[in-house]
Amino acid sequence: MAVGKNIRTYFDGQWHDGDAPIMRAADHGAWLGSSVFDGARFFDGMTPDLDAHCTRVNRSAEALMLTPSVTTEHMVDLVHEGLQSYAPDTAVYIRPMYWGIDGDHTAIIPQENSTGFAICLEEIPMAPETASATLTTTRFRRPVLESAVVNAKAGCLYPNNARMLQEARGKGFSNALVADAMGHVAETATANIFMVRDGEVLTPIPNGTFLAGITRARHIKNLRADGVTVHETVLSFDDFHDADEVFMTGNMSKVTPITALDDTQYQVGPIARRAREMYWDWAASNR
Repeated sequence: MAVGKNIRTYFDGQWHDGDAPIMRAADHGAWLGSSVFDGARFFDGMTPDLDAHCTRVNRSAEALMLTPSVTTEHMVDLVHEGLQSYAPDTAVYIRPMYWGIDGDHTAIIPQENSTGFAICLEEIPMAPETASATLTTTRFRRPVLESAVVNAKAGCLYPNNARMLQEARGKGFSNALVADAMGHVAETATANIFMVRDGEVLTPIPNGTFLAGITRARHIKNLRADGVTVHETVLSFDDFHDADEVFMTGNMSKVTPITALDDTQYQVGPIARRAREMYWDWAASNR
């Protein structure tokens, strides 16, 4: 189902206007869930970290035993080719995808060198600068590598995220702050999470239960370059309740301040504002 509008699809060696069909009923990805994707953004005529997102989708494919068929460089070129149909001030979500076509003799394992590939460009506005979110806890947790392909941006992981969101919305909140298998804070249902205490930034240390995002890494680098101390560490829910400010980071919206965690209220703070400002400045300098 399309989230946005004005869709273009690269499939089978060419660009198509619209939400083109790309998968068959018997494809491995359709009935056994072997699909991966990544998400980048085009806005203000910029495609920040596009190469990193294209590199990651190839790594995700390998994690699901799919054979990547497009190099990072060629994928970047294809995206820029497809974006020529959009005005520079259009905000576009860029989604390269792989899925398994055939299975091996057991059907369960994707067959080597039998991988589908597509790119979906979808016009989706950037969130306004004033956007914010509220969080609550959820009984659902992030899995570990021994039980799920958490080292990939895989479609099969997202039903778990969906039930986190459903529970949070049922409680009157917009998102969920999620624990890992050990009970420590990992991320939210849709993005990585940061908190600020006494002027220093803290974020959960990558421990193999969640994707440490490309946008997350960019914010850490920008903040440190600006003289802000950033700790990647083990954090509890109590730590977040005691925070001075909290914000999410992810490709879709880049920075989203948090205004509540259950009964704890936060103001939109200076670090979140500064992180957003620096991201846009960095992106413009690397246009």
